[in-house]
Amino acid sequence: MKIQADNLVFKYGDLLAVDDVSFTVKPGEVLGFLGPNGAGKSTTIKMLTGQIKPYSGHLQVLGSEPYRIKQHIGVCFERTNLYEHMTARENLNFFAKLFSIKKFRAEHLLTRVGLGDRMDDKVSKFSKGLKQRLMIARALVNSPSVLFLDEPTDGLDPLSSEAVRKIILEEKERGASIFLTTHNMFEAETLSDNVVFINDGKILLYDTPLNLKLQYGSKMMLVDVEKKNGETEQLEIPLDNPDTGLQLKEIFDSSNVLRIHSREASLNDIFIKVSGRGLE
Repeated sequence: MKIQADNLVFKYGDLLAVDDVSFTVKPGEVLGFLGPNGAGKSTTIKMLTGQIKPYSGHLQVLGSEPYRIKQHIGVCFERTNLYEHMTARENLNFFAKLFSIKKFRAEHLLTRVGLGDRMDDKVSKFSKGLKQRLMIARALVNSPSVLFLDEPTDGLDPLSSEAVRKIILEEKERGASIFLTTHNMFEAETLSDNVVFINDGKILLYDTPLNLKLQYGSKMMLVDVEKKNGETEQLEIPLDNPDTGLQLKEIFDSSNVLRIHSREASLNDIFIKVSGRGLE
């Protein structure tokens, strides 16, 4: 395993922020760590990256304690912490020196994140989306084996968000393990191999997005038909009834069917069902 977390606990004084949390991340796996603000996501990522030590429990990243392997991980924080008086190229070159990387080519990485034509501009001139792309590039300077991404597309425009998601999938294909904290359900469903639902510091569910939808979602087919007066009507047909096929045949025989599609629960729907509150 690239990440092995067993029974992690962390407290801020009397506040139990992370309560007996366990999970693993395999090579080339994206683990979506999902929960609302204050659920324990950021505290967990701080433990995984060696910024704080667990109150109790066992934690290994790349087979060692997190603070020992910082050379081999990449981190993109929710808040930007770039050197704004430097250019994009200078920011990456500076971090390459910290990692003692020889023959580093900032140009290649900046082009990859869509900053090829802005590499010599000062970061202070960048929009939030461009800064976030540079944060991603900085996290990739050392070609990390494990990548920690804390809300990487929060507040970004659709174009910048899509660019970030493309990079995440490329890193997964390269073999990096990715720990992704987010409350964006589209992002979680698109990127994650497994998801963890966390609320008030405790894990509520831990499975693949598909398994969670099959377990907690209703199996329903929606059929849009045109009525005789020209109006449209949407019919709901349960998929797990023994007479579903007969119902559909009767609809096709008697109506002008405009559209037919299945309906499944979203991850946000499932989170509301098990926690009583929404993610987004």
